[in-house]
Amino acid sequence: QRVSALILALFTPFVVYWLAKNGLSDYALLKAQFSNPFCSGALVLYLLALFWHARLGLQVVVEDYVHGHGLETALQLAIKIVFSFAAVAAVLAIARLALSA
Repeated sequence: QRVSALILALFTPFVVYWLAKNGLSDYALLKAQFSNPFCSGALVLYLLALFWHARLGLQVVVEDYVHGHGLETALQLAIKIVFSFAAVAAVLAIARLALSA
């Protein structure tokens, strides 16, 4: 969790600056920005670290506050599945923007 927190601390200023500078209003500009491998790669790293960090945080909350073994196991599995699908969806969305003509 400390490693993902460090990655997030390093990349968050870049992501905030990039979003403030470019916004999300112009799709053509967004596609042009994502065609830059540095930009899309950095955003992929940021999102993967974000999902990993959030998953680890929720895992600790479940371990600390859910005491039924079956419920705890089910919640841990659900958390892993949801965050895995979210991470894959985010990476595919970025890849689609980066590779579109």
